[in-house]
Amino acid sequence: MRYYLQLTIIFSAWLGIAQQNEVKPFSLQFEPFYGSIIEHNPDINHLIIGHPTGFILSYNRKTYGYNDWEGRYNYPDWGITFAYQDMKNPILGKNYGLYGHYNFYFFNRNLQLGLGQGLAFNTNPYDPETNFENNAYGSTLLSTTWIRGNYVRENLFGGFGVNVGLGFIHYSNANFKAPNNSTNTIYFSAGASYQFDHMAMPYRIPPSERISGGSEYAERIKYNLVFRTGINEADVNGLGQHPFYVISAYADKRLNYKSKIQAGAEVFWSEFLIDLIRYRSIAFPTDGLTGDEDYRRVGVFVGHELLLNKLAFEVQVGYYVYWPYEFENRVYNRLGIKWYFYEDILHAGVSVKAHYAKAEAAEFSIGVRLW
Repeated sequence: MRYYLQLTIIFSAWLGIAQQNEVKPFSLQFEPFYGSIIEHNPDINHLIIGHPTGFILSYNRKTYGYNDWEGRYNYPDWGITFAYQDMKNPILGKNYGLYGHYNFYFFNRNLQLGLGQGLAFNTNPYDPETNFENNAYGSTLLSTTWIRGNYVRENLFGGFGVNVGLGFIHYSNANFKAPNNSTNTIYFSAGASYQFDHMAMPYRIPPSERISGGSEYAERIKYNLVFRTGINEADVNGLGQHPFYVISAYADKRLNYKSKIQAGAEVFWSEFLIDLIRYRSIAFPTDGLTGDEDYRRVGVFVGHELLLNKLAFEVQVGYYVYWPYEFENRVYNRLGIKWYFYEDILHAGVSVKAHYAKAEAAEFSIGVRLW
């Protein structure tokens, strides 16, 4: 009896150690696609002459609940995606994109929603002498966003699966360099996937019962101070690139495991407006500008964060309460991602500030969350 008890203890200890070692299952997903460029701006009408084609190749790390947050989101995938797109117009050239992405699953894991953000390389951007017709891409390096919705059936034949669906790809440099009218492509795709070591895929671990509702993660109101910066340019070609600075102060409150709400105020120092104001006062004297208008702006905003462990997706909507120069309109929005570190006291991120669908700047931020 004592011998069997010792064996049981040794086996239990070995099993506990084995369970602590995370396995890393993954799959590859390949999707050729065929699409159309949306005329979101009449200024790019002359560039829409064909139907873009290309392919998307994704490396998907499969989660199974080793980390508790994975079960909270129905065991999503995360990984890296490479996309190639032929715009079917030599003026626009071709785009090569690299993304970080998440895949979320619904309806018994038959519906896959993919979200990706990354950078793209364009082969033929705007040039005032050799390619002046390309008013969509003002630079070789572009910011790109990718969304897909697929019907998927994984592991139909061994590790092989199939997928079919619709997607959306956006290319823009967020006014880093003019011109920047951007492109949006809607596409149809059909492809296949293969999950490596599919026979060794672990059983999914359910999330801990302690936080089934997530209310245990609710916090009192906390205060944040954020500094944002970057470089951008006015839509008028040739005015040059200038730095900008933003200081934001806001309060936030975590409601549960997944959500956090926020409200605050911020000040904008956008130096590209100095040259734009001076240019318009000379070029358009009937506008009534003196050229000495204040380029600074003050806004108030509300926002929401969707939390995935240390990563957060941030959405904000703001209104300029101080707006001496009427650039675009008084309502603005911000979409971004940020990463919490050092016990969630510090956070760093990247975001795009826009006026509705028209981007003003890509912002890089560092912030502190005060106790």
